[in-house]
Formats: sequence, structure tokens, C-alpha cells
Amino acid sequence: MSSSDRSLTPDVIATIKATIPALEAHGLDITSEMYRRLLADPAIAEMFDPTHQSKGTQPRALAMAVLAYARNIDNLGVMGGAVERIAQKHVSLEILPEHYPHVATALIGAIQHVLGDAATPAILDAWGRAYWALADILMGREGQLYDASTHAEGGWTGWRDFTIINATRECDNVTTLELKPVDGKTVIQAIPGQYLGVDLNVPGHGQTRRNYSITSRPNHDFYTISVRHVPNGVVSTWLNSPECKGHQVRLSPPAGEFVLPQKSDTPLAFICAGIGMTPMIGMIESLAAQAGSPAVSIIQIAHSETAVPFSGKLHSLAQEAKSPITLHTRLTSVDGRPDAAWIADRIPGNATCYLCGPTGFMRDMIQGLSKAGIPADRLRYETFGPDTGVTD
Repeated sequence: MSSSDRSLTPDVIATIKATIPALEAHGLDITSEMYRRLLADPAIAEMFDPTHQSKGTQPRALAMAVLAYARNIDNLGVMGGAVERIAQKHVSLEILPEHYPHVATALIGAIQHVLGDAATPAILDAWGRAYWALADILMGREGQLYDASTHAEGGWTGWRDFTIINATRECDNVTTLELKPVDGKTVIQAIPGQYLGVDLNVPGHGQTRRNYSITSRPNHDFYTISVRHVPNGVVSTWLNSPECKGHQVRLSPPAGEFVLPQKSDTPLAFICAGIGMTPMIGMIESLAAQAGSPAVSIIQIAHSETAVPFSGKLHSLAQEAKSPITLHTRLTSVDGRPDAAWIADRIPGNATCYLCGPTGFMRDMIQGLSKAGIPADRLRYETFGPDTGVTD
């Protein structure tokens, strides 16, 4: 479809709006069929986490995104945050303009397959135009991100070879891996909270890609990632085993928008469950090293004492920080799951809150903290799953 055929005319917008009831009823069927078609290509399949497909989380996330796009197609400004998250995720996986036609073909084919005769030529044409209108926005932003990574100090284009030079056990089920570039040159100094795209060949299982939060303090020499062992998880099992040390992986440049602001005039609260600490540990370490940083409150929730990642480091940071850091750890096996009121009582009332953890935890916290008096504009959050670019 040429650029002249991608405009969102009033007729196209009206047609897309008219399909909202069908998306509400059949959106998951459409996105599931779309992925079935798309992932039939092995080169594209390796870009995706098969766990998110088998559990249905990726099709559900996309179904919700497509529905949100249809509902807001006449006011795309409200989609700015979602567009940025998608663009960041795409560049971490090295998704390029040549991949977009494959998605377009799979999506339009899925709509036609699921809706049958209800998918009229006008509807298929409108969704083709709507897809490419959004694709043009994404490709434009992704081009900017690729260019910035290429020209940054220590920057690179595409995938770059790194060696796993060290592995440190953080707790019962989390291992931190230190990654250094094979070429011995500098790397981009990541912004605390960003993540890496990791392209790796798991012995006996083949090539696959994942995203992992950067858990090292910003520097130009190396990165660390911290990986939770998921039972029966092929990638996480290997990365938590001694065999991975010495192996090479390929990394894309740091990406992600769940990052610290350059300056904060309010206290900061970091609230996480389990492995949700990974995007936060670099933030906390950076704040601890800066004189004049805002006061920091940390609420860490884990199953048991041996399942608390970064426990030793967090206690050391709290003791040595140049600005106040308070740390609260809640063990659910001992004290049960905390509610939002328990958390709100342990952080300053004017704090900006950073939250990360499983979907259910995030839903409860976002709703509960809002009811506890913390306004939505002071909540920053990231969930683990296909809509965030961060996986176990």
C-alpha cells in the first residue's frame, strides 16, 4: 500500500469505529489467528517468546491494543505512551521496516478468516489503511531510536556479540550474568530502568530472543542482567545453569521508557514483587550514589527470605547512600500478601511511585494506591509480559 493510500479519512475512521463491536467479540480470535499465520515463518517466530503464545498472553495483549487503537483512532494523541512502549520494544528485538508487510498480511488475513463474509472489502481496506497509518508512526519513531543508538558513545547498529563472563546467584531462583563486548570496546551507558534485547542460541533448542532488564549501575564497560529461573523454562533454566558461563550472546542497544526522570522534586517509592526489582535496582543504585537525591522508599515483596533478589545489595545501599533510603521487605509466606493500604502507610504521601511485578499484583496496586490517595499521575509502572518487553 502506497503512502497516499494510508490516510485516515473520515470514511476510514467511521468504518474502523463501526468494527469496535466485532473486535470486542472476536478480537482475541483475530489476533490468535494473526500470530498463527505470522509465526509460520521461522525467521519471524524466533523473535517471539513461545511462552507468551502458549499461554495466550501475547494475543490477548495485542487484542487489547488493537481495540484501544480502534476506539481512539480519531484521537491518536492519547496513544502516545503506548506507541513509545511498542517502538522501544521493537528496536530491542531489531524489528525493521521490512518486517511490517508480513504483519499487515497476517492481520488482514486473520480479520477476513475470523469475520468471514462480515469482513467486507470496505472493512478490509479501512483496516489496511489504519494498520499502515500506525506502522508509519512506529517506523518513524523506531528510526529515531536506531539512529540515536548508532551515534551514542559506545553505540552500535543491529546485534553485537557479548560474552557471559560471570554468573552470581542473587537468591534461590535468580542469577545475575555479567556481559562484556567481544570487541573490547565501550558500550552505551544505559539509563537506569532500561532493558536489553538478547539473541541467544540455547544448546539443543536453537535461536531465540528475549528482553531482560539491565541491573548494573550505568557504565561504559559492561552490562548485567538478572534472570529468574522459571520451572520448565528452556531459556531461564540455561541462563541459571553453570553451562552458560563463557558462551556468547548477541545484544541490541539499551531500550525502554520505564526510566528515572533527570530530576525529581518529590520523594521516590519503588514497589515491586519478586523479580520486579530488576528494572529498579539500577535506579536505586544510581540514586544512592548521588548527593542531594530525593528520599527513597523501597517496598520489596517476595515469597520467602531465600527468594528476595538483591537483598544484600539493597541493605548495603540503604546504609551507605548519600541520601535517605528506607527498605521494607514483606514475605508473603510469613505475613501474607500486602494490600495497597499497607504499602501507602510506608511511603511518603507525596511520593512518585515506581511499580513492577506480575500482572495481578500490578492491577491491585494501581487500583489500590489510587484509592489510598496517590493520584494516577504519580504512578509509573511496568509489568512483566509481552506488552512491556520484559520477560522472565
